[in-house]
Amino acid sequence: MMYEKEFLLNEINKIRDEIGHDNVNIFIEKIYFNENTNELWIITEDRPDKSAIIGKGGWVVGKLRKKLGLESIHVESYGDFLNKEYKLKLSKKTVNNLNLDLVGLENLEKTIENKLENIYSFNFDTYFNENQFEESENVEAVVALSGGVDSSFSLILAKKLGFNPIAITVDPGTIILPKQFKNNIKLLTESLNIKHEYINADYSQVIKESFTGKLHPCGRCSKNTGEIAKKYAKDNKIPIIIFGDMLATGSQCINLQEDSLYRLNLPASLSVGKQEIKSLIKNYDLKTFKGFGCPLLYEVHKKFPYMKKFSIQRILRETRSGALEPGEALDLIWSFYK
Repeated sequence: MMYEKEFLLNEINKIRDEIGHDNVNIFIEKIYFNENTNELWIITEDRPDKSAIIGKGGWVVGKLRKKLGLESIHVESYGDFLNKEYKLKLSKKTVNNLNLDLVGLENLEKTIENKLENIYSFNFDTYFNENQFEESENVEAVVALSGGVDSSFSLILAKKLGFNPIAITVDPGTIILPKQFKNNIKLLTESLNIKHEYINADYSQVIKESFTGKLHPCGRCSKNTGEIAKKYAKDNKIPIIIFGDMLATGSQCINLQEDSLYRLNLPASLSVGKQEIKSLIKNYDLKTFKGFGCPLLYEVHKKFPYMKKFSIQRILRETRSGALEPGEALDLIWSFYK
């Protein structure tokens, strides 16, 4: 079925009227429909138009999806896509300039090109169903796997892009790595047939200092994990460490750490948003967890409520980068006060 602008605008305005929303003029730039996945993309001229189609609490777009019998509706602003397109071009240039003879990076560059060519309607499920990449004979990457959505997504991508990855998990104890995350790790690595190792680490000093109220634990944990992953990669002569970072986009998506060791922020290299991540990992029956951070962070918030502002800053940083939608960010921030 083809969807015309006039038809969609009429349906949107009917729904807005039904639920008591104000009558506003809405401008749509482009419409894309994928018959295979039964997904609709609505590209608006600007963010206010996007907000009007989504509606308060997502009511408008939710009712529209149900009324049209669609699997999902993606509403994005044209300006956001211009920004995404620019970041992807920088990523492509950066990866290409490395001149590294690695299967995974070659396939990553092809994927960036494909996303640029299909900027409005790129879908990871469809893309990987149509493109089966051969895997490198050698292990080209170690993936830092926490069991959360971002690192799980990174491992799936690394496998499908042919990096022939090994996954490692730094285990400082259940106050930082709870059992439910370990369940996700086991499920995912077995499903993908990927070698996985736990690395026990002593984070007692980080925990002790966190309960003095003098530092936010996330930065210190991230730094420690990065150093441990770097050492593992160097000891095993693996050229790339992959992280689930979504902030270091464009020219900063991959950088030289030391000698011939590179850090690749895989989701950032493809300018991925949270919804794209959720869409791909749902195929692996992983459990998702509400809220932000680990049990240690929750305890720090309880004891030192002022530390919440530093967690909020981290959420806002992801929102400014486009990795998080404002509504998702508000939900995370609100979770600190329930």
